[in-house]
Amino acid sequence: MDFMGQKVLPAVRKMRDLELLIKSNFQYLVLLDSHISQLLSVSQLARSHGKNLLIHADLIHGLKNDEYAIEFLCQTIKPAGIISTKSSAILTAKKHKVLAIQRHFLLDTTALETTYKITQKNQPDYIEVLPGVMPHIIEELHGQLSIPILAGGLIRTVEEVEMALQAGAVAVTTSRKDIWSQY
Repeated sequence: MDFMGQKVLPAVRKMRDLELLIKSNFQYLVLLDSHISQLLSVSQLARSHGKNLLIHADLIHGLKNDEYAIEFLCQTIKPAGIISTKSSAILTAKKHKVLAIQRHFLLDTTALETTYKITQKNQPDYIEVLPGVMPHIIEELHGQLSIPILAGGLIRTVEEVEMALQAGAVAVTTSRKDIWSQY
C-alpha cells in the first residue's frame, strides 16, 4: 500500500484545515489534535468526501490511549489507520485490520536502537520518524528495515520533502499548508 501514490499526507490540526482538505485531491489525511466528541462527525465528513483518515490516537483529547480506546476507534470510527507511539495501540490496530503506523521520535542513538527493536517486534505496517529532516537516518532505516517509512516533523520546505522521499520515505506527514499546495 502506497497511499495511492500520495507523497504528502496533510496533517490536520484545526477543523477549518479539514474543510479545506475535503475539497482537495488528497485521498489520505492525518488527524491530529482532535477531541473525542468530534471523531464521529469528522470521520463521517471525510468518508462522505472519499477521504481516508489516519487518526493519531495519542493526540485525541478525552481518549485514554489504551487497547480499549483503539478498539473503540477501529470499531466505531473506522479510520483507515491508527498512528501511535504505543506498542499496544499498534498491536490492537493490526488485530482489527486497520493500518498500524508506529511513530518514533529519533532523539539520539538510544532512540534509534529502540526504534529498530520495537519495529522488529511489532511489525507495524509503517513507521513514522520524527524529525523527518534527517535524510541520512531515513536512508539507514530504509536499508535496515522492511517496513515502509513516513517522515514527519520539522519539514518546512518542498526541498526537505523531496530529500526525505529520496532517502527512502514513502511519504511525508506535514501540517504546513504551503507544502500541501505544492502536491
